[in-house]
Parts: sequence; C-alpha cells; structure tokens
Amino acid sequence: MRIQELTEYLDTYLRAGEFHDYAPNGLQVEGTREVKHIVLGVSASLGLIDEAARRGADVVLVHHGWFWKGESPRIAGVKGCRIRHLMQSGMHLVGYHLPLDAHETVGNNAELARVLGLTIESRHGEYGLLHVGEIISGAMLAADFAQRVNAALGRAPLLLAMRKKLSGASDGALALPKMNSRLLPP
Repeated sequence: MRIQELTEYLDTYLRAGEFHDYAPNGLQVEGTREVKHIVLGVSASLGLIDEAARRGADVVLVHHGWFWKGESPRIAGVKGCRIRHLMQSGMHLVGYHLPLDAHETVGNNAELARVLGLTIESRHGEYGLLHVGEIISGAMLAADFAQRVNAALGRAPLLLAMRKKLSGASDGALALPKMNSRLLPP
C-alpha cells in the first residue's frame, strides 16, 4: 500500500478535516517505504522511532506527533535527533491528535469508556471531546471504581471525588462537571 492510500483512508475514517488542531493531522513526515508494517504509539519519541525501525516498520502512527503550534520551528537538539533517525530509516510518521480523542468507535474516550465498563450517554464541548456516561454495572463506591481503573490501566488514579455520572476527557482525565472535581492519573 502507498502512504497516500493509508492517510486518505485514515483522514476520512477519523474525519481529520473537521478538526482545528494543535498539530497537523495525517502524514507529518514522508518516508520512502511502501506500507507493509505499522507500529503504533502514543508519542513520536526517539525510543519509539528506534524500536519501530528495529521491528522493520514502514509507518509510525501516533497520537502525539510533531510540529505543534507554538513550538520552535528549528530542527535541532532532541527534535533534530528524532527527525534524523526517522528520515534515515525511511519510515513515514503519521499522527492524529483530536480526531483520535473524539472518534466515537476507536477514539481514546470511547476505548477508555469500554475498558472501564462505562456507557457514553452524551458528548459535549468543542468536537464532542467531553463524554458523559454511566457505570454499566450501576452505582459503586469511588474506591471500587479507582480499583477498576488501576486494574484496567495498570496505574492507580488519584481519587479526589466521584459520583455515578462521569464525564471523560481523553489524555487521561475523567471530569465531574457537576462537582467540579476530577479523577486524574498520578
């Protein structure tokens, strides 16, 4: 598959054109390879790039790519090192930020709700990034829900306050707008 075919499909599926994001969505760095193997990651770190190259990847597909608004445009230091490693490998870098947060099926919020046993009742805010839902199994103590989060995500949340109705924002936060309280990872 050509990289253009992959990014056209993902742009359409994730509705990337509907978002005014902090970084470009889609193809961020064009490599030289035909697409046969894809490595997925959260952030386009040097460690991920090197591991993807070691595994013979043709594409590195991430949630947090490069070229963020307000970031220095200079290609130097750590940023220069990451870009050199990527370019020398011939791999492509593809990133989707808000489209991956908001997607109703494969998005971070939808997947977090599924893993934690939540139903999404409604979506609010710009791009529908704030999800409001209920715990499928019914009411539970906050400490029990915190244990569920720990079991599902492999990290203990910092529990500040909780109610049965939850709203979730991706990138790791669950917000309770009625109480103005949050359940945040450490």
